[in-house]
Amino acid sequence: MISGILTEGLIYGIMVLGVFMTFRVLNFCDMTVDGSFPLGACVLAACLTHGIPPAFALMIAFLAGCLAGLCTTLIYTKLRIPDLLAGILMMTMLYSVNLRIMSNQANISFLRIPTIFSNLIAWAKTVGLPGDWTIFVFLLIFVLILVTLLNVFFSTDFGLTMGALGANPQMVTSQGVDIRFVRGVGICFGDGLAALSGSLFAMYSGFADVGSGTGVVVSGLASLMLGEFILKSNKIGYQTLRVLLGSIVYRALMYFARRYGYNIGMNSNDLKLITGLLIIVCLIISKRDLRGWFREHLKRPAK
Repeated sequence: MISGILTEGLIYGIMVLGVFMTFRVLNFCDMTVDGSFPLGACVLAACLTHGIPPAFALMIAFLAGCLAGLCTTLIYTKLRIPDLLAGILMMTMLYSVNLRIMSNQANISFLRIPTIFSNLIAWAKTVGLPGDWTIFVFLLIFVLILVTLLNVFFSTDFGLTMGALGANPQMVTSQGVDIRFVRGVGICFGDGLAALSGSLFAMYSGFADVGSGTGVVVSGLASLMLGEFILKSNKIGYQTLRVLLGSIVYRALMYFARRYGYNIGMNSNDLKLITGLLIIVCLIISKRDLRGWFREHLKRPAK
């Protein structure tokens, strides 16, 4: 149970990092994530069925997500279509693209196809280690390296410019910087992370499905807001850390909702409702600063 929650939290945490880049850093409402997440899974399935090694398949899936982000950027900048609509259009078109990539199959099983995770499980059995915790350790190392690289990137001049673009585009433009290029790089990288997350989830679940991206961006926003509620800081290291924490907490909440929700008459069909309510609660808390209210009243001496 715990290993599954932590593993899924890390896998989806990569996607939430992409949502963080577009929604928080760039202040760009990118709905492409709902299409780029299954895009990574579909590209991975196509690569594995054609004999491409899993490591290279992951890289190709990441690049495919970057290409989807580039298309969204071009729709937004060249055609002057609003960011929300550009993302929705790209998300819609990617559904057909994903079907084409998987040769018009809705899903492909990896039961007889070796993946990184299946190889890890096989190796863990030979040395007497639990396979689920072996996958978790691998993902933990992978995600820590990725987060470290992101923190280093946001400490560079280009990363700082990207952060300033989301807060004050006019100031960045006055410095002679092409904001279209900076924004495009951020969107491409964000969708690339979403595709990478989708490919890892496909390997973990054992199949790739074109419908696996439904509601992913909403769950990413919920995870992002949960992380911001747990840990408040302006330092980039803490901001990327709270993204992962929020993703793990969100997965834990979804697990307990599936496991114990039947006690109050809930089932798996209500998970989307729970996600929406969770986002609303997080927004209310962030606007009213309930944590500060509780701190103030707890410090007040009793009469």
